[in-house]
Amino acid sequence: MAKKKNRKRIIQTVARKLVTSANSKSIVTEQFRTLRTNINFSMPDKEIKTFLFTSSSPGEGKSTIAANAAVVFAQEGKRVLLVDADMRKPTVHYTYHVTNTIGLSNLLTRQATLEEVVKDTEIENLQIITCGPIPPNPAELVGSQTMDRMIDEMKEKYDVIIFDAPPVLSVADAQILSNKADGTILVMSAGETEKTEILKAKEALVSSNANIIGVVLNNFELSKDHYYYQYYGNVE
Repeated sequence: MAKKKNRKRIIQTVARKLVTSANSKSIVTEQFRTLRTNINFSMPDKEIKTFLFTSSSPGEGKSTIAANAAVVFAQEGKRVLLVDADMRKPTVHYTYHVTNTIGLSNLLTRQATLEEVVKDTEIENLQIITCGPIPPNPAELVGSQTMDRMIDEMKEKYDVIIFDAPPVLSVADAQILSNKADGTILVMSAGETEKTEILKAKEALVSSNANIIGVVLNNFELSKDHYYYQYYGNVE
């Protein structure tokens, strides 16, 4: 039992790091570049400008994947916006070491403009929108017409918009938001995510007319002290 807890702590510590920014030559960073390439080529006949990362359950690393994916897209020279759309357990402000006093919730309740909630990061070409004060009605906010208008406004200013959404099987937010995005990517944790859970998550997203463009296998163990994001493919 102690070994399991220690392993989980190691994974969570690694997960808080922006490896793609800290070490551009690492195996992990190279895997994120592969992920970027696969996303770019997933729909050759249609430009994917908005996409979201989600998972079936909490703790599978979807926020870490989203944060590092944002970095590699920015490194490609694209104007990137990472949006913390998990308005229940937000983490983007921790990852990028910024305040969370104002963010998406303020934007969707019309208490602030897009310019007022966007924050710069140390990564060139990358800006973020944190969650802001946690609202009592996240699902209603992401499903609102205001959200639609904000996405349209974001598309005019950025090349890539990445949404870090809540787990699919926990709340309805990800289903609602996936219907608005060009593409959805499911994150699953190696050795932990049950097949039944990922299939339920897929069914929930399909029922919302989400365009699932692939799945990322996270926390694949290479050796005793190394983890990397090894596989990107379709959900069968």
